[in-house]
Amino acid sequence: MIQVNNHSNPSFLRPQPWSESVASAISTQPAQSIPASVELLVPGQRDRRQKDLPPVEAVDWEKPYDPANPMDWGSRRKWTYVALISAVTFNTSLATTIFAPGVPELMSDFGSSSTILSSFVVSVYVVAFIFGPLVFAPVSELYGRCVLLNVTNVLFLAFTVGCAVSTNMAMFIVFRFFQGLWGCVPLTLGGGIIADVIPPARRANALSGWQLGPLLGPVIGPIAGGYLSESLGWRWSFWIVTIIEGVLVVLSIAILRETYGPTLLARKAAALRKSTGNPGYRSKYDDPGRKPSQVFARAVLRPFKMLFLSPIVIILALMVSIVYGYLYLLFTTFTTVFEGTYGFSAGAAGLAYLGLGVGFMTGLLFTGVVSDRLALRMAARAGGDQELKPEYRLPPLVLGAFSVPVGLFWYGWACEARTHWIVPIIGTFFIGFGVLCIYMPVQAYLIDAFTIYAASASATNTVVRSLFGAFLPFAGPSLYDALGLGWGNSLLAFVALATAPGPFLLLKYGERIRLSPRFKLNL
Repeated sequence: MIQVNNHSNPSFLRPQPWSESVASAISTQPAQSIPASVELLVPGQRDRRQKDLPPVEAVDWEKPYDPANPMDWGSRRKWTYVALISAVTFNTSLATTIFAPGVPELMSDFGSSSTILSSFVVSVYVVAFIFGPLVFAPVSELYGRCVLLNVTNVLFLAFTVGCAVSTNMAMFIVFRFFQGLWGCVPLTLGGGIIADVIPPARRANALSGWQLGPLLGPVIGPIAGGYLSESLGWRWSFWIVTIIEGVLVVLSIAILRETYGPTLLARKAAALRKSTGNPGYRSKYDDPGRKPSQVFARAVLRPFKMLFLSPIVIILALMVSIVYGYLYLLFTTFTTVFEGTYGFSAGAAGLAYLGLGVGFMTGLLFTGVVSDRLALRMAARAGGDQELKPEYRLPPLVLGAFSVPVGLFWYGWACEARTHWIVPIIGTFFIGFGVLCIYMPVQAYLIDAFTIYAASASATNTVVRSLFGAFLPFAGPSLYDALGLGWGNSLLAFVALATAPGPFLLLKYGERIRLSPRFKLNL
């Protein structure tokens, strides 16, 4: 039986708080909830634009269970989606750094000796991440996730082949940019897909499972790329990515189906209109009085509104972006530091990334285990029926805000003193751990706070951090030449320490800011 909420008294139009009680969060719940920080124009808010339209029959999911509702899918299917999205994002992240050890060979092949250009051929991939998410996130909220993901996966495959067969520097940079443009889509949509299928009380575990891929990719990339460039040449770094992507494209097309609730309900409403001849059937998320051009413009502007009008989004994006920029600065200088200071070969220099990798894994496990439990405990402490607030995701930020500076001090001064090579690598462990303790809570917060607009919220974060990740590495060689590894990394650590009060302020005042009418966003 199809459940249709009659327009005369639609219960879903009553103002609702952002979240539900802990008990309802664990039990069956609607596919999406509308956060209190978002104003959504829904059927029933009729104005002069709608006076000539037929009465709206608002289409919702069947209760208490609807097999078409992604929130009601079985655990095996949900985790298959998480694993597949993680694998796709692993490969697009692998492409970021896998050919970094082969850059000297590429520069030689194309007859260039520019140090700036040698950094740019790596970071131009991330430059594309500045633009792509601002388009792809709202498009996914208009037309759905699945088709967009599959199409861009195929395009990523094609442009990776283009990188492998490039015959000059200009050709390579163009293909590399578009490789990044299509490669940013899994990272942009992954959080939204998890928000589509996983309820808040179990979301941190799913986020950790998904993030395993994009965090391991940049670490494994230089290790594999170092030996590939030594034995087979830099082009094979791209052929390996191509082979992996070919397998993933086939699996994605075969397995993935649409997960975005508003898109599925819009299809359900369209089927009802066709079968009954009643033009009044509409998804509960639709605004029948708004023209398609207005809907599209509203969606495209949504990430910009979040980025420039939400203080919390701005603060969190800045915290993530600083440490993300540091990561890419380290990614692009590790080879030089460990070859020059410790005499590593090109292949062995990739092993310098292991400290970050172990730190990433430890941070991922820590946040995955702690985040959901801590959020539920904080909600229970606030009262038995208290909702699972987004702010309950933020405590690990405190640990990350101090772990990253500790790691930078350790790494910088260990290299400066030329201690045994394992000592600076241990320092990078704390950097990797701290980055995860910052990144994961921010990702969980944005998903919990913006629910059906999680992809747009994640896109704002991706854009700002990619801006730092693309351009901060250019400062690395000059910074180390001027200050040395000790004071150079200490300067980075002091800047990171300046953001340490942020988590404390958000824990104390975050909810008040998020719910303030002054900062309510009409999304």
